[in-house]
Amino acid sequence: MLLLRSSRPIARRRAAHISKYPDAQVISLGIGDTTEPIPEVITSAMAMRAHSLSTVEGYSGYGAEQGDKKLRAAIASTYYKDLAIDETDIFVSDGAKCDISRLQVLFGSEVKMAVQDPSYPAYVDSSVIVGQTSLFQKDIEKYGNIEYMRCVPENGFFPDLSTISHVDIIFFCSPNNPTGSATTRDQLIHLVQFAQDNGSIVVFDSAYSLYISDDSPRSIYEIPGAKEVAIETSSFSKFAGFTGVRLGWTVVPKELLFSDGFPVAKDFNRIVCTCFNGASNIAQAGGLACLSPEGLKAMVETIKFYKENTKIIVDTFKSLGFDVYGGRNAPYVWVHFPGEAGLDVVTTPGSGFGPAGEGFVRVSAFGHRANIMEAAKRIKQLYK
Repeated sequence: MLLLRSSRPIARRRAAHISKYPDAQVISLGIGDTTEPIPEVITSAMAMRAHSLSTVEGYSGYGAEQGDKKLRAAIASTYYKDLAIDETDIFVSDGAKCDISRLQVLFGSEVKMAVQDPSYPAYVDSSVIVGQTSLFQKDIEKYGNIEYMRCVPENGFFPDLSTISHVDIIFFCSPNNPTGSATTRDQLIHLVQFAQDNGSIVVFDSAYSLYISDDSPRSIYEIPGAKEVAIETSSFSKFAGFTGVRLGWTVVPKELLFSDGFPVAKDFNRIVCTCFNGASNIAQAGGLACLSPEGLKAMVETIKFYKENTKIIVDTFKSLGFDVYGGRNAPYVWVHFPGEAGLDVVTTPGSGFGPAGEGFVRVSAFGHRANIMEAAKRIKQLYK
């Protein structure tokens, strides 16, 4: 059985299938979780930090809610070198997904927001928690105070911003989950200009930035003026296998102000200090190791492995005549399955990421190589 979806309905189907066929090997190409071991240079640093907690000299309790100063400085010098992002602009957290929810608390339920369609469901789901809209209305592009920005092959997966009404917040992910598309420099310039003209704040999710293989920007702060309109969130999850370790960061520049001139960072800092006691000191030791020369090299090798998986998946579907997108700059492949992407098919239906995903499936490159090869073999047998 080939499993391409990891949502709850398909998880229930998987469980039922395993119960009926206990010897079956179920391969998931829908999961967004990493599978390969964390490099030893990183786990060794975490182990040393954990062991030090058993000593008087090494023990520490609460740390700064904003994160360890050394780690904040390392993030600034590694990911934002020459972009004038100060270490004090960086808030270390337990992951980008958690920060997305904290940002929703910051913005509140009265704001109007726009999201890419399709996009990572957490943007909309977290807005529902704060009371912004309902998820029970399907297949419409606008409802409540959330506006969907249609991103499809016909527009290069970049929305026609001239059709977007005034919105307060724009959630934007590049490389995009699920389509795997990366925003070009000209497109990102256009997005920053739109935010400037409309008084909007862009929440830029760069959780897959190290997968970029071309000259697409890895940070929105590569664009002049972005510090005045954008927040950026990222994570070690897909770079170093930290999905279970939990460590990420969010950048809120001092230059970003509300319409009354009050710094956004001060309000976000208040929320962080109220809702969060800081990332694990053991995880932060791992983060520092990630950003060492040896750690960076190890992360590049891990990413290379998943990109090789991606190529296998892309080549498989292309050989069968499917229209395939993404894959070059992200660990996700977006495949056109006309008439076959409904919930009655064991795939990751694109409609789960928004109305524009109808007729597509997202295929993940996260997996052991043997499983990826076996899945490719099964796909060819199914669709040749």
